[in-house]
Amino acid sequence: MITQGVRVEKRCEACGGVLVCDVGQFIDRGRLWWGTEGACRSCAGGWCEQGSGEETPREIRQALLAEHGWARLRLTEPGVGGVAVLRALRQVQGLSLAQARVRADELKTSGLVGTLVEMEFVAARLRQHSVGVAIETSPR
Repeated sequence: MITQGVRVEKRCEACGGVLVCDVGQFIDRGRLWWGTEGACRSCAGGWCEQGSGEETPREIRQALLAEHGWARLRLTEPGVGGVAVLRALRQVQGLSLAQARVRADELKTSGLVGTLVEMEFVAARLRQHSVGVAIETSPR
């Protein structure tokens, strides 16, 4: 299982105390998931939530990128057939053909950028279609 998380502290809206939140992304059973849970140190406020789908909530992505930096997915064989790339991108990201062409062009030139878990998720699908890829990570 691929996972990445971060602990964030912020102000509790209920009492003004310190709210400790654990947020993250993970891949489980071939799906990209996100999760968040929090508890206030001063009151009984707390929650736990997770979901899967094409979009991780913005605040979770931003916290992961701020803590861990970005990951860039690149082709290891730039001349690879476009059909396999398009098919994989459409499947993994639910894109139209036109959107997949734009993402494929990004992948072939500058690479796709996102969280490590997001790029591992896309990489796994590309590899299933025999497309060679590599992931680079940035320092934070």
